[in-house]
Amino acid sequence: AVFRRATRFLVRGIQLRCPRCGYRPMFRGWFRMAPSCRGCDFRFEREQGYFVGAIYLNYAATVLVAILGYFALYARLSLPQQLLVLGGFCVVFPLWFFRYSKSLWLAMDYFLDPGDRSR
Repeated sequence: AVFRRATRFLVRGIQLRCPRCGYRPMFRGWFRMAPSCRGCDFRFEREQGYFVGAIYLNYAATVLVAILGYFALYARLSLPQQLLVLGGFCVVFPLWFFRYSKSLWLAMDYFLDPGDRSR
C-alpha cells in the first residue's frame, strides 16, 4: 500500500500534477507556479526557503546525468568537445528540470506529511 501510494505521488510529480488530487497544471508558465490547485485548493506556493530542497534535487539530477554523460562520451569525443557538450547540458538541463524538481519536492513533502495545506 505504501509503495503504491509513493508511486502515485511520484507519477503526479513527474506529470506536474497536484500531489493531493492529481489536477493540473501546477504552473502558469515555464517558471511561474500557480499559488494553489484549482481542483482541491491545495496551496503550492509556500514560505520563502521551502523549495531549497528542490534546488538540491535539481542540482543532484544535473550532476548525476552529467557524470553519466561524461563516461558515455569519454571514448567518443575529445576533451574540448566533451566540455562543450556537457557544459551546454549543465546550463540547459537545470532550466528544463526546474518545474519537475519543484513538483517532485512538493509531492515528496505531501507524501511524507499529508496534513491540510489548503488556504
